[in-house]
Amino acid sequence: MKVVNLTQVRDKIKDMVQEANFELQEDVLRVIDDLAKKEESPAGKEVFKQMIDNARIAREEKLGLCQDTGLAVFAVELGEDVRFERAAGLGSLREAITEGTRLGYAEGYLRKSVVEDPIRRKNTGTNTPAYIHWELVPGDVFKLTFVAKGGGAENMSAIRMFAPAAGQEGIEDFVVETADKGGSNPCPPIIVGVGVGGNFEYAAWLAKKALLRQPLGAHNPDPFYADMEKRLLERINKLGIGPQGMGGRITALAVQVESYPCHIASMPAAVNIQCHSHRVMKFEL
Repeated sequence: MKVVNLTQVRDKIKDMVQEANFELQEDVLRVIDDLAKKEESPAGKEVFKQMIDNARIAREEKLGLCQDTGLAVFAVELGEDVRFERAAGLGSLREAITEGTRLGYAEGYLRKSVVEDPIRRKNTGTNTPAYIHWELVPGDVFKLTFVAKGGGAENMSAIRMFAPAAGQEGIEDFVVETADKGGSNPCPPIIVGVGVGGNFEYAAWLAKKALLRQPLGAHNPDPFYADMEKRLLERINKLGIGPQGMGGRITALAVQVESYPCHIASMPAAVNIQCHSHRVMKFEL
C-alpha cells in the first residue's frame, strides 16, 4: 500500500502549472527547431523565429508563454493500492488538485480563464475548477499529467459520429477538414489529437489523451495508426495555412492518434486541436 500526502500533491501541482506555462518543454522545442528549418515561406520563417524567441524570454523572465494560460486539464492514473493522507483543508485528491491549481495560477500571475456558468459568464477568479480525467489501474501507481488548454485551439476541435461504412478514408478526410476549417484561429503550427472509437464522449477524451503522448511526435505503437499519423501530418502540412496562418509548408507540428473498441453500428471520431504553445507536464509519486 502506497501512502501519498495530499499536501505534497497540492505543492507539486502548484509548481507544475507555473513551470508548464513558463517553460516550453524540450520535446516541443526540438520539434519546432527541426520544422523551422523546413519552412520556406519568409513570413513563416519569421513566425518560427518569434516563437523560439518567445519561448526563451518566457523561460528567462518567468512569464506566460501565451496570454491564454489555459484551462487546467489533468489526467490521473490512480492505482488501486494507493491511499491518500489528508491534511488541513485537503480532504480529498480532488481538493488537492483544485487547490494546487488555484495557488499555482495565483502565485504565477497567470490569467484566470474559467467562468462559473457557461451562459452567465462570471469569472471564478481562480482558474478552477480543474478538469480531471480519472483512470483506475492495478497496483500502487500514482501518475498525474497536466495540460494547459487554450480556448482558441479548443474551439477549433470537433467530433463526428460516423457510420462504419465511412471507413478510414472518411475519418482521415474529417481530420484534415477540421484542421483546414481552423485556419489561423488555433495559432498554428498546431498539434492534432485524434480519437477513433469508443462512444460519443470517450472519442473526445481519446483525442485529448492523444495530445498528452510524449515526446511530441512519438508514434502510436500500432503500425496501422502510426502510418495514419504520418499520412495525416503530410496532408495537413499541404494545406498551406502555415505558421500563424501566414502561409507556408508547416501547418502542424504533429498528429497523434488513439483508438478504442466501439459499437458495431458506429465509428466515432474526434479531433482535439492544440496550439504550438503545447504545455504538457507530468509527475509520479
